[in-house]
Amino acid sequence: MDKIVPCLWFDGQAAGAAEFYVSVFPDARIDARNTSAIDWPGGKAGEVILVEFTLAGQSYQGLNGGPDNEFNEAISLSVTCKDQAEVDHYWEALTADGGEPIQCGWLKDRFGVGWQIVPEAMMTMLRDDDPEKSQRVMAAMVQMVKLDVAKLKQAYEG
Repeated sequence: MDKIVPCLWFDGQAAGAAEFYVSVFPDARIDARNTSAIDWPGGKAGEVILVEFTLAGQSYQGLNGGPDNEFNEAISLSVTCKDQAEVDHYWEALTADGGEPIQCGWLKDRFGVGWQIVPEAMMTMLRDDDPEKSQRVMAAMVQMVKLDVAKLKQAYEG
């Protein structure tokens, strides 16, 4: 059992969101569906109140907390991608069926959860000791919606 587990608040969509996420990520599974013994603000006795799931080896909880809280840009889940094919896979899957591209590799999925789809190569380039190279990469990145590894490398190389 993980010591720290992110808990995502949904309005009755926790099970659907967890099922969607486990279809998108590797090493993913639904670990438990917990039902409530009593009525609560988000639902009735006998309904799922908490879904425990794992994505890429990380544990999460999806709580059917009701309509009082919505996701916002203050928190997002960042996915490190080994190459452009992986960027494309996660981007397409998470923006499907009502997801929304944002800017600089950020998106919201159809449940309102914010994601950053980040190529590993970009992070390496941004950490370069040569400030001109990292500045060119940053300048290219802020012009993009979905991140393009080839264009980032072109900027890096000048």
